[in-house]
Amino acid sequence: MILAQSALETRMLLRNGEQLLLTVIIPTLLLVVFSSADLVDTGDGDRVDFLAPGLLALAVLSTAFTGQAIATGFERRYGVLKLLGSTPLPRWGLMVAKTTCVLVVEILQVALLTAIAFGLGWSPHGNPVWVILLLLLGTAAFSGLGLLMAGTLRAEATLAGANLVFILLLLGGGVIVPLDKFPSGVEHTLALLPISALSDGLRDVLRDGSGLPLGDLAILAVWAVLGLGAAARFFRWE
Repeated sequence: MILAQSALETRMLLRNGEQLLLTVIIPTLLLVVFSSADLVDTGDGDRVDFLAPGLLALAVLSTAFTGQAIATGFERRYGVLKLLGSTPLPRWGLMVAKTTCVLVVEILQVALLTAIAFGLGWSPHGNPVWVILLLLLGTAAFSGLGLLMAGTLRAEATLAGANLVFILLLLGGGVIVPLDKFPSGVEHTLALLPISALSDGLRDVLRDGSGLPLGDLAILAVWAVLGLGAAARFFRWE
């Protein structure tokens, strides 16, 4: 049942034009445009070395948070979650299926963005285990926040809020604009955001070849615990 639901969730997401815009088209366009044109000062080194890790983080944000929040919010509004709750599929099984869907889409996103970045001259190095750990913790953090939003707000508010958060984190989360371009007080505050921790952690590993980014992992772990805990406590199924 869980495998069947996972496959259904994945097919539905991949057929959704808005979801594809968020998860595939926007990150790809940003990677190509900002890597090819000197629109933002990304510091020393090739622009793609700065941008690729940040846009991998954006891909996680778009799928685990924005896409999942919007889809779940409207499923909740139209009674889909209530209907599924009356089937033999347990609620934890539905959550596992949604998580599996998110992970499958993220694998496709990472593969596509990595291939494009290689074509643009990207040469990453570092321990892939740390990359996977960062991506998993980032997924947990954004999933918890997305489910919290979808399970407590009206569908229309979730749609507007999730898209607004996506844009704000894109601009102020160290994805395409380095955090050191902001005033020092703002920079330190922005560095505590999950998208900033994920972007910086991936950049430390893939661009700088650093070891385990404990600080960034700790920030992501805190957000994951808070987000998933709050979602489990306050999520309303109808």
